[in-house]
Amino acid sequence: MEIAVLGGGHGCYAAAADLSAAGHAVRFWRRDAAGFKPVLERGAVTVKDADGRRDVRISRPTLDLAEAVRGAALIVIPLPATAQAGLFGALAPLLSDGQVVFLPPGTMGSYLLVKAMRAAGNRAAVAAAETGTLPWLCRKHGPAEVAISVRATRLPTGVFPAKDRDRALAVIKAAFPAVEPRDDALDGALMNAGPIIHPPLILLNAGPLEHFEKWDIHNEGTQPSIRRVTDALDAERIAVREALGYGGYHFPLADHYRADGPEWMYGRRSHKKLTDSGDWREKIDLTRHRYMLEDTELGLAFLVSCADYAGVAAPVARGLLALGSAINGRDFRKTGRTLDGLGLAAFDRAGLRKHLHEGLAA
Repeated sequence: MEIAVLGGGHGCYAAAADLSAAGHAVRFWRRDAAGFKPVLERGAVTVKDADGRRDVRISRPTLDLAEAVRGAALIVIPLPATAQAGLFGALAPLLSDGQVVFLPPGTMGSYLLVKAMRAAGNRAAVAAAETGTLPWLCRKHGPAEVAISVRATRLPTGVFPAKDRDRALAVIKAAFPAVEPRDDALDGALMNAGPIIHPPLILLNAGPLEHFEKWDIHNEGTQPSIRRVTDALDAERIAVREALGYGGYHFPLADHYRADGPEWMYGRRSHKKLTDSGDWREKIDLTRHRYMLEDTELGLAFLVSCADYAGVAAPVARGLLALGSAINGRDFRKTGRTLDGLGLAAFDRAGLRKHLHEGLAA
């Protein structure tokens, strides 16, 4: 399958390498010419994982976004939600009928993308999907090298518009067999694990993060008291999902830490693989890191807005959002991504479900 992978982050390099290794023809685009030069010159990405270290050839690395997207059946964008607006403005006019865009994860980026298309005058029938996590636990080890510690085994995925779900998921499943259908894009967005796991870990470890040169929030930072906060926050997410009528397995984050029981998105014992890798012992700037800007300012603000809409109290989510706002000196409830900001809070429950199913007018 012809697949475009857009972006220069950790997950983008993992996507380009894994999809190429699986036999797909990958057009790999990055905006930064200097940063992308090693991949352009070598035509390959080096992968390190449990099977060792090897080079994977990339069909078409390119600096031309139109070239990357043209004719691609699937467009994969494993970028932080903070990068979506800037990319969507350039991407929106280029998409064409029948294409599928996959945002792992998205924070309702699926809806934002189609809105950007309509604002650009593009009426193409494009399906946009988002899932609950990045399909890899990975870190770049150089300008053309990525280390993959874990690959996802379950990817709960929603599609906008939901009427195109079966068609879109058939395309995505050819590249990511782990995808599982959810009702719609909001169902998929409320599977996002980032706003559940990362805000407690960075906010409750703020002292060590600012004191030590490097600190592993997933190892020393994941203590029993912090886990209890994470569990309480996740219970609020699940309460919001249930209040909005979404059922099924909610992928509680507690299952990520268990060695048995229901299989979470990364499978069993993935947390140990993550900490054993040492790749998450890092410097986290609480004013610049994506755990704050993506998962707290955008993702947690989104969860709180959904709680407001659903009539769920969510005191832990609101408290963590207030702490993030205080640390950064701005009100995340005003600057973050919310149902109101997306224009979705104006719908009643039935109207919202219908809108998510039918999509935006062409």
